[in-house]
Amino acid sequence: MRFVWAVVAFVLAAVMIGAGIAQRTVLQGPTTVTQAIEVTGDVPYVLIDGAVLRSHDGTQTLRAQGDGTIFAAYARTNDLTTWLQRADYAHLTLGEDGAIVSETVPQTEAPADDAIALTPVDSDLWLDQFQQDDLLITQLQLPEDMSVLVATDGTEPAPSDLTLSWPTGAATPWAGPLIVGGSLLLLVGLILYALGVRHARRSRGPRRKGLPLPVTEPIDLAVDTEEKGVISATPTRRSLTRGKRSFAVLPIVAVSALMFSGCSPDAWPELVGSPTPSATPSIVVPDDQGSPAVTEAQAERIISRISTQLSVADEANDAAAAAGRADGAALQARETNYRLRTAIPEQQSLDPIPTSGIRVLLPEAFDGWPRTFIAVVGTGADSPDTIMSVTQADAWSDYKVEYIADLAADTSLSLAPPYVGAVAIDPDSPFLLLPPSELAGAYADVLDKDADSEFAPLFDAETDVFRTQIAANRTSRLESFNQTAAETGTLTFAASAGDTTPVALATLDSGAIVAVSVNETDTVTPTNADAVIKLDDSPTVKALAGVSQSATGFTTTFADQLFFFVPAQSSTQRIQFLGYSSSILDVKAVTP
Repeated sequence: MRFVWAVVAFVLAAVMIGAGIAQRTVLQGPTTVTQAIEVTGDVPYVLIDGAVLRSHDGTQTLRAQGDGTIFAAYARTNDLTTWLQRADYAHLTLGEDGAIVSETVPQTEAPADDAIALTPVDSDLWLDQFQQDDLLITQLQLPEDMSVLVATDGTEPAPSDLTLSWPTGAATPWAGPLIVGGSLLLLVGLILYALGVRHARRSRGPRRKGLPLPVTEPIDLAVDTEEKGVISATPTRRSLTRGKRSFAVLPIVAVSALMFSGCSPDAWPELVGSPTPSATPSIVVPDDQGSPAVTEAQAERIISRISTQLSVADEANDAAAAAGRADGAALQARETNYRLRTAIPEQQSLDPIPTSGIRVLLPEAFDGWPRTFIAVVGTGADSPDTIMSVTQADAWSDYKVEYIADLAADTSLSLAPPYVGAVAIDPDSPFLLLPPSELAGAYADVLDKDADSEFAPLFDAETDVFRTQIAANRTSRLESFNQTAAETGTLTFAASAGDTTPVALATLDSGAIVAVSVNETDTVTPTNADAVIKLDDSPTVKALAGVSQSATGFTTTFADQLFFFVPAQSSTQRIQFLGYSSSILDVKAVTP
């Protein structure tokens, strides 16, 4: 009976394994659908619209072939079409009949005289980019509002041999269970067969009641092999058993390896349902709000590029190179530092910008330009985190850091997630406790008058470490000056709003993070007509002033880059100080 069940198991195993293999081979339909793309005209760029990419479900595989280096990048369609206004390109769209239509779009905007030549490589607009020689193949999964740009170097014609492919979704969910189930039945059949053989052998043992055995004759071991016939050539029972075991083990291992090697994930049924997302706080996004300026990965890449280029500029004291990645107050601070390092070799450079490690990202939700994002970047060391505002002037410009400071206060702000973004606040907005355009002037008045300032009640003094440091520094310097030069001169302090444009992005509680600059001035003037102000002990001031002494005195200007949280007009909160950086900006002789 064991042999019968073994045969049944072998037959069922053969049927199941055969059916499973057939599903993965002869019975399986095409796994992908491929669409060749015809590009009209020799243009330097090809724009594949998001509708084309989404014309089929599933992952999109782009294949571009040509001579030389092939470039591809993807970004929001609006960003790509704006960037391509300075070049001719072929726009691939989806026609009414579902066919891909190629339309040549001519250049619509001439670049400025000082504009850098248009090149697709390393633009800050791209969410990601790819480069490969002669043949580029990449898999994408883009929504309809994103498109793909294909080019070579931006001058030579773009590759014309393009294909797109998508998975058909053809799956064989029962191939895996059939193959594995058949393998298990095969194993069961082998076990039953082995048990049957064992039972048959044991049943041949001596019996109590049997027929008398014939008398056997002794075998002469000296007889030659040919005379003994099959007796001497027949192996022992033990060797036969070993041979069968070896034969039984090998096919099981071989079959298992063959069966399981072909069972990919689509060869199994999906027995687990889709996970149910947990409830998260909802954020109401206005219908007219634009897309966030950058993604988190994009911001990381931009900050890394800014850090790298500014590090090179710092090493060479190259203000022109720094201007490629810095602007406003951040550029002014570096220009002054380069002047000092050129005149004073031992002068230290400004702190480098961290290359990565974004802790907080607040991008502006805006489809036009200029566009800005604010980021808090941490190094993970004992140094404080860095807060910065970064702005892109137009589609063809690189992002540049405008304000940068050390985070100096621990505070909890209600910020929109990076995939939503925040709207920019108008400099003259009346909906904040102070309009951004008035914030620098009000804070400068507080630095000069402290609690006597009319704006002092608007600011939270307990969290403002910068204000405390400035007051202590002024007191210390004034005391030191009066000990040596009170009879021959005077030292006065003043603060005023900087000449840079404030940056303000809204928070979820109708407040805003605002970045401004404040200029502090220290003025030393003689009180005696015969006295002069000498700079022998101040090499930094001397290097910036260009002279070693003056009969009228000197005015030294320090530039402060400051970040605040400004609550809404209706809020009971006060303005909170977030971070600062301060550096010397200029020294001039007092005009008589």
